[in-house]
Amino acid sequence: MPLILNILFFLIPLNNICNPSEISDPVTDIHQLWKDCKLEGIVSSEIFSMAMVGYNQIDKLKVKKIITIIDYTKASTEKRFFVIDLGRKLLLYNCLVAHGKNSGENYAGNFSNQSGSSESCLGFFITAETYNGKNGYSLCLDGIETGINDNARKRSIVIHGADYVSQEFIKKYNRLGRSWGCPALPADLSKEIIDCIASGSCIFIYGNDKEYLKNSKLIRNRKK
Repeated sequence: MPLILNILFFLIPLNNICNPSEISDPVTDIHQLWKDCKLEGIVSSEIFSMAMVGYNQIDKLKVKKIITIIDYTKASTEKRFFVIDLGRKLLLYNCLVAHGKNSGENYAGNFSNQSGSSESCLGFFITAETYNGKNGYSLCLDGIETGINDNARKRSIVIHGADYVSQEFIKKYNRLGRSWGCPALPADLSKEIIDCIASGSCIFIYGNDKEYLKNSKLIRNRKK
């Protein structure tokens, strides 16, 4: 699928988001932004481009400086969770993240929007409120792609910490532990990351799924 790398967009400065500095000039080239953020060899340029194409179409974002990308094309043993400060052009966090137990073993290959599937779901989300629940401090997610991830809140797909997201677990089982569909993070980083991305920032979750590429309007369309 062809990707359009030169998409005009403007980053709206907000205060006190992980203490970033003000954005002084609009960035007009997604590929240049990818390079400026020093993401080469870390985040796929194609996945970053898809993330930004969708990001530019989401009007409900309250936090415009931060985007989170989860790359489920990578093995669970790899650091595939990325939080990027678009204003300062910095990679803030890069860590492990779990996928749903029915999405696969070391690799996630099956994705679902259905309750009870125990599979991860793909697409664009907006972060919402935090709460303390059975998995500790957690972050609610609102899926904004109809038929793809709009059941995320009903399914209780949230970001939370988990002991099974660790190098120790990988050494023992050659993969991460798996969730019920949530993108679970390392327990020692989860609160810090949740506080950074909560309350209205964009998350893009990508995986090897032809149906998503076919059906997602956000990665196929762009504002004129």
